[in-house]
Amino acid sequence: MSTPSIRSGSAKPIEVGPGDARYEALRRGFNQRWIARPDHVVVATGTDDVVAAVDAWLARHPGGGTPPRRITVRSGGHCYEDFVCGDDVSVIIDISAMDRVSYDSAMDAFCVEAGASNWHVATQLYRRHGRAVPGGSCYSVGAGGHVTAGGFGLLSRLHGLTVDHLYAVEVVTVRDGTHAAVTVARRDSDDPVLRDLWWAHTGGGGGNFGIVTRFWFRDLPEPPAQVLLRTVAWDWSLFDDEPERFYALVRRYGRFFEGEQSGARGDFPYPYDYWDMFTLLKLNHRKAGKIGLIVQLDGDRADSPERLRRFLEHIAPEADYPQSPLDVRMGEHPPLEDLYIPTRLPWLTATQNLNESGPSRCGKYKSAYHTAGFTDAQLLAVYDHLTDARYENDQALLQVDSYGGRINDVPPDATAVPQRSSVLKLQFQTYWTWNKDANHDGVYDYEDARADPSIAAPHLDWIRRFYGAVYADTGGVPAVPDDVPEPEHNTDGCYIGYCDTDLNDPAYNDPKNGQPWYHLYYQGNYARLQRTKAYWDPRDVFRHRQSVRLPDRP
Repeated sequence: MSTPSIRSGSAKPIEVGPGDARYEALRRGFNQRWIARPDHVVVATGTDDVVAAVDAWLARHPGGGTPPRRITVRSGGHCYEDFVCGDDVSVIIDISAMDRVSYDSAMDAFCVEAGASNWHVATQLYRRHGRAVPGGSCYSVGAGGHVTAGGFGLLSRLHGLTVDHLYAVEVVTVRDGTHAAVTVARRDSDDPVLRDLWWAHTGGGGGNFGIVTRFWFRDLPEPPAQVLLRTVAWDWSLFDDEPERFYALVRRYGRFFEGEQSGARGDFPYPYDYWDMFTLLKLNHRKAGKIGLIVQLDGDRADSPERLRRFLEHIAPEADYPQSPLDVRMGEHPPLEDLYIPTRLPWLTATQNLNESGPSRCGKYKSAYHTAGFTDAQLLAVYDHLTDARYENDQALLQVDSYGGRINDVPPDATAVPQRSSVLKLQFQTYWTWNKDANHDGVYDYEDARADPSIAAPHLDWIRRFYGAVYADTGGVPAVPDDVPEPEHNTDGCYIGYCDTDLNDPAYNDPKNGQPWYHLYYQGNYARLQRTKAYWDPRDVFRHRQSVRLPDRP
């Protein structure tokens, strides 16, 4: 079960504690809502450093019980909740320096260290091998969190999820509760408990079973040599007096991908041939002034410009929806007005153009999988909350990504990701900064948010009301279809990569609905994840507010 680890080159891992100038930066991630006060942060440069850090932490917490303060791991720092940077964290292991990408001939697979960012993985795999992981477009997200959540991006409709190509993982585990061990689990391991450990990392979420230090991928696709990009926006003024115009656009968008997946002709007058197309519909709050759309297709195909034209004319006929450049920031994406004219670019260049994380600020997020387009009630709720005059924030939005294609060719239990019949993936987003010197020290910073919870309150209130209204017919959450036999039911749970602890809260997810957070994320796969947890982490060392629970714990 063990394998030689990559040497760190140092006798002892680097520890950054209070008083070190680096401490302020390393005790937080991207979301400025969550800033921990750990005893120290370990900067790991290899698997040996991770083992040493875990062993040192275990030595300070002897015994068989669950320690009161946690040890956590950070790769890119994009966790949406306080799973890494919580108030109860004593040690953060930062693995972002572990970013090697190579071909491993012994494994006959591409090896990616868990600290490598999406952009680093993209550049190294493509420049050296002509391959790509079908992962996310946010450049600074780390592989450790992205892959373990399942991973998807602009190539996923054409090539599946990131984990559909995962062959093996290296994990630092603490099965005996007293010492760290390096374990390599493969898709084809002879031992079933190893196969379970591999499977648990194909969408079971991070921070559950151990600390992943390396991934190996097989059968990685070759991306198109070139892609065709276009961005377009529509002024909100088009919809002010005609909400039906808004409903029609969003309805046609959803029905397009629903029809393409099912093969139903619908009202699209051309053949469905769009699995190479990935789209992000940015339904911004009215305050932003515009809603927008980002589209990518295979640029090697000669018919892509015409297919793009047909798609846009179908969902938003230009005579009724005058187009304008996407020249405002929309959530995590910057203005992209230069792509208003359809632009053909090399795949790697295009990926760089779309790579963005946005500025450092606070954020709250929610997610939903849709197996079909929007119901009329959902469209009404979306419009009402995006035009809510009580909450005016130009960085609040609902992003609707196209989904399906090759993703849905995989059975729901083949990986830990059960959502294999959806055609849309939704992310509710709101961003804010402090903008108030609540503690009267002459500056804006996170201490103002600690001093005055009312800074975050309107943003949290809006997104919670928004989400609850959209899914009011299924108890305020995007219920799993087998549990809700309604004829218009169109949802399939939530994405652990867009974690949302409101799903644990009975104020926002009534237990009477029978949709606990773990069911929304994992559905029928949760029991196997719990068995894997019990075997590999019986002391519950690796945990957070939505970690996989031991079978005997709520």
